Amino acid sequence: MKLAVVIVNYNVKHFLEQCLKSVREASNGLQVETWVVDNNSVDGSVEMVRDIFPDVKLIANTYNYGFSKANNQAIEQSDAEYVLLLNPDTVVPADCFDKLIAFMEQHPDAGACGVRMVDGQGKFLPESKRGLPTPEVALYKMAGLNRLFPKSKKFGKYHLGYLPEFEVNKVEVLAGAFMFIRKKVLDEIGLLDERFFMYGEDIDLSYRITKAGYQNYYVPLTSIIHYKGESTKKQSVNYVRVFYKAMILFAEKHYSGRFKNWFTALINIAIYLRAGLSLFLNFFQKHGLKLAELILVFGSLYALVDYWEEHIKYIKAYPREMLSIHLPYYSFTWISALIISGSYKEKFNFSKLIRGTLLGTGLILIIYGLLPDNLHFSRGIILFGFLLVTAVLVVFRSLIHWVKYRSLDLNKSGSIQSLVVGNASTYRHIQNILDLSSRNYQQIGYVALHENEGENCLGTLEQLQEIVQVFGVNEIIFSAEHLSTSETMKWMKEIGPSVNYFIVPKDSDFAIGSHSKNSTGLYFGQQIALRLSKSDVKSQKRIFDFISGLLLFLLLPLTAILFNRKGFYKDLSDVIRGSKTWVSYSTDSVELPTLKEGVYTTNIGLTTNNEQQDLQLDRMYARNYSLGLDLNLLWKGLRQKGSHNS
Repeated sequence: MKLAVVIVNYNVKHFLEQCLKSVREASNGLQVETWVVDNNSVDGSVEMVRDIFPDVKLIANTYNYGFSKANNQAIEQSDAEYVLLLNPDTVVPADCFDKLIAFMEQHPDAGACGVRMVDGQGKFLPESKRGLPTPEVALYKMAGLNRLFPKSKKFGKYHLGYLPEFEVNKVEVLAGAFMFIRKKVLDEIGLLDERFFMYGEDIDLSYRITKAGYQNYYVPLTSIIHYKGESTKKQSVNYVRVFYKAMILFAEKHYSGRFKNWFTALINIAIYLRAGLSLFLNFFQKHGLKLAELILVFGSLYALVDYWEEHIKYIKAYPREMLSIHLPYYSFTWISALIISGSYKEKFNFSKLIRGTLLGTGLILIIYGLLPDNLHFSRGIILFGFLLVTAVLVVFRSLIHWVKYRSLDLNKSGSIQSLVVGNASTYRHIQNILDLSSRNYQQIGYVALHENEGENCLGTLEQLQEIVQVFGVNEIIFSAEHLSTSETMKWMKEIGPSVNYFIVPKDSDFAIGSHSKNSTGLYFGQQIALRLSKSDVKSQKRIFDFISGLLLFLLLPLTAILFNRKGFYKDLSDVIRGSKTWVSYSTDSVELPTLKEGVYTTNIGLTTNNEQQDLQLDRMYARNYSLGLDLNLLWKGLRQKGSHNS
């Protein structure tokens, strides 16, 4: 076997499917075996691999062993000449493996090589080539000098910014997202160090390769898309803790004396600084607008009170309780009402904003009426405050909208001007996907590859950039069936990051993209529109099964009387252990997210035996799933006498 491609997966099913399709295309004419090691995903990844890629060698772990051990599980079973460690949120071009095998055979000193990586917007990822994180390099990175002077040979060593993006060079560290390794080198130096659960294992492996006398090469003869951010959340405090702990482990393993002490001290400082920054950024991202508007509302009311005293009441000043009690609770109540009305979820929906301020005014008046008489100062301030606060917030949000979109057209904030690159059939297929995704979009047409095909066709591929400008396109959906990965990346670079990009894999009902190297990957499609396709919703379902099962078990004497039926105690045990779920589908449809066998099914209580009706019930259950729905179906099932539905 020439090449073993090893992909470690954890809850990124749709990215994995796209990745495997690109790997299959790149493997044509070569001796390639593909391994997927799944670290106990709950999103149906394992079932997807078995159904769509039966030729892939699958290792389905029942525990998350981390990146290093999972890779080693596959490498230990392979006898291929080369091993490629590949992230599931990547797309490789058709000529990728050919070029790298040829390069490795022409460079016998090469222990491993990496490629040029771009994100979902087509922007170059500087981590494609890196230097060793010595204390000096770490200090420059922490101080931000590597960003200020990226091409400096002194300050830019972390990402080796002084090395040309499109030139082959020897480097110290390769990215674990794509690491093409000579197997005999792994046999000599050992596999990935399993003490690195996630992060740092690529630095450790790269360093051991060079210590053994081999070279690591950055080879931009081919490029890949690396969406990034989907499997891990880089703004989280947990990421900071895990990443920097991995750096400390690296230092303790490879450095000694003062060198190690300096590095460890720097890393510990970085942990607290980055953790604090992450907490602040997460808080600001989630609550920044609320906090800004709370201050704005209080300031507006303070100005109103000042005016009211001088021009309406003709008094020197209100009692201090006006500032210490009334204005704070007015402000908090209005902001709370905006939260309740959903105004912060749709911040440019001014009807929700007005409903929120109206609700807040009502609540303020109720609270005002409950206060003692000595705290009744002025209803006029409340009523005029409502008008002032509403006006101020409308102006403030209009300003935010203008800064973000350079337009006061409020429809622009949620409107997507979408364009397909493919053919008429692809255009209709993507229309169906978009119709199911509940996205606010306008699909203006498609661009054909070679010649204008008539209706809905806006032109040919060579006119793409002009069409984007003329029609104000802000989203392009590429068909992987008609455009290669290399061509897609070329157009991403040419058009630039002002447009968002998605790719529809061949024979798939979903599209994948990413609008930033630090953001999570984005996708939409038929199955993804279903609530039960989301891993967090499936986790909620599992928690409901466990807690409800435990309660029924604790109430066993009572449940034995109320719900006595054949097989109930075994089902109860299976649900608590997780081998069954309380409610599952009544059909075997492959279009729906996978579920465990159910004690009861969605058609519980129905006497008709209509397969089409059952399928419709399953679809509604998957699309609109809620804990309340499960509770209702469970109650119906428990009340039935006799055997269960499964």
